[in-house]
Amino acid sequence: MNPMRTKILFLFLFLVVAASAQKLKKADQTIIANLKGHISYLADDKLEGRRTGTNGEKLAMEYISGQFKAIGLLPKGTSQYYQPFEINEGKQINPATYFTINNNTLEAGKDFFPFPFSPNTKIEASPAIAVQEADMPWFVDLSEILEENKNNPHFDLNEYVRNNSRKAADRGATAIILYNPSTLEDNLEFNGKDKSELLSVPVIYISKEAAKKYFGDKTATLDIKLKTDIGEKKRTGTNVAGYVDNGAATTVILGAHFDHLGYGEDGNSMLRTGEKLIHNGADDNASGTAALIELAKILKVSKAKHNNYLFIAFSGEELGLFGSKYFTEHPTIDISSVNYMINMDMVGRLNDSTKVLSVGGFGTSPQWAEVINTQEKRLPFVIKIDSSGTGPSDHTSFYLKNIPVLFFFTGQHKDYHRPTDDADKINYTGELRVINYIDKVITTLNKQDQKMAFLKTRETLNRSTAFKVTLGIMPDYTYDGSGVRADGVTEGRPAAKAGIKTGDVIVQLGDYPVNSLDTYMQVLGKFNKGDKTKVKFKRGNEVLESAIEF
Repeated sequence: MNPMRTKILFLFLFLVVAASAQKLKKADQTIIANLKGHISYLADDKLEGRRTGTNGEKLAMEYISGQFKAIGLLPKGTSQYYQPFEINEGKQINPATYFTINNNTLEAGKDFFPFPFSPNTKIEASPAIAVQEADMPWFVDLSEILEENKNNPHFDLNEYVRNNSRKAADRGATAIILYNPSTLEDNLEFNGKDKSELLSVPVIYISKEAAKKYFGDKTATLDIKLKTDIGEKKRTGTNVAGYVDNGAATTVILGAHFDHLGYGEDGNSMLRTGEKLIHNGADDNASGTAALIELAKILKVSKAKHNNYLFIAFSGEELGLFGSKYFTEHPTIDISSVNYMINMDMVGRLNDSTKVLSVGGFGTSPQWAEVINTQEKRLPFVIKIDSSGTGPSDHTSFYLKNIPVLFFFTGQHKDYHRPTDDADKINYTGELRVINYIDKVITTLNKQDQKMAFLKTRETLNRSTAFKVTLGIMPDYTYDGSGVRADGVTEGRPAAKAGIKTGDVIVQLGDYPVNSLDTYMQVLGKFNKGDKTKVKFKRGNEVLESAIEF
């Protein structure tokens, strides 16, 4: 026989044998086909990125509930499979707001805006621009203060506006009308996230164009009609929950969030070009949702009957764990009966080279070490463990209720929070391996037939930050009051040393008021490691103050 033909034949036989050895079982092939179907639908353009509160979210939740029903899961929401919850996004300028000057109507949002700390009120007056009289609106030109502070990196114009408007109100002003005719930019805008306390009078900003048109003659008297109507901006998200009732004393919760970024309207996209593009979120987190559905199918017919199983697809995760936190505060089962919680977030991009599967929450129970062996030779991936029970996903909400958790994650990639996170990039065989492993963990624990012990672990921030300092708190992203409420406090960190406890609301750091999560982040950036200051926080109706060192 020709030697070259012999080599080719040998190579062909080797490849056939290798392919045969790697051939998937029929059940595994079915799961992969199902995963492709789930992710292709959830990450389709017609769902427009599954942003919480949109029609895309509605289509996704209808798909998930349809799958749960077909599997035979019992409805376990508050309305069949659904558990709706409200998200307070801050404040908005309501349509009833208006401003007229000499019977000329200005357009809200374009020609003027009221600051969010303005009360809802109505004013008719004829003030002179150059005169600041009691019981009249006052006009304030920002040019001088901007010029004085143009080289001052610590100057906060918003704080200046708030403080000086309060002083003007104390001196008799009925409204403060701000404008900036200079070439210096003020970057003032309506900030719906501002939760600072209301002033007694409205504060209005007039655009450069409108100010040039109406305020050119400083000696003029103007007829003003003003109404401020600022309301809460809300939307509704919906969790989807299905249940397997095995008549057991304990319940295992499996969860994955199904919401994503939409077009990036909430400012959480990594795309910085300003383009309005759909973020399909195939890996984040259509992959976890698809895994949840397939595990529901497996566990519905499993012989592992020593637990009940609750499957929850969360919404509002991308906005700050809204859905999972709402569920833990309004559970549809007895939360004290929960054995443990497994969370799957971005499990669709197992790297074929590194084959690393990250498992968080390893330190939340001593029993995890009995079922997760990082040295196991036969695994199709390398397990990298993280002990912390907290992190940037929904398991955090359950850990904070003293429930053991595991968090499965196949790793970060360049498509994270970008429009390029599409279904054709998913490693479906890799995701199958993750699903089979989770099933194995659950089945092994089922044989022990006991409720798992809970352990406290170190805590990490919910969202990555680039700050030089940290207080060591877990902010409550769902809190809609003024200040920042601590959802968790890390032992040994500055907040804990200052006596701050879970549930306390931080309202001031040093000289800087904290009225929202945004201002909290800004204020943290003003401090360096080793700095000492004071922290003010509310505990119920009591305001406390303590020394703190970063």
